[in-house]
Amino acid sequence: MIIANRLTDGLVVFYKGDGGWTVDIADGLVITDEAEEDGLIEAARTDEDRCVVVEPNLIDVTLDDGSPRPTAIREAIRAFGPTI
Repeated sequence: MIIANRLTDGLVVFYKGDGGWTVDIADGLVITDEAEEDGLIEAARTDEDRCVVVEPNLIDVTLDDGSPRPTAIREAIRAFGPTI
């Protein structure tokens, strides 16, 4: 998946693959084809150049009952909020 922060409000967003962004990780595009990664991150960086998002990055996710979950704790906190 590609994660970034939206510039208008700073919220964490996920690339949807259709040129859009979503705050809901479940609506983000899970990239399964490594050949597509370069083109998708390039599209996300175009949005960064257009000041839509900042710091788009690829993150690793696993599918938990069909829903993506970041494998790194930092990205899980960004996606779901602080741990308690």
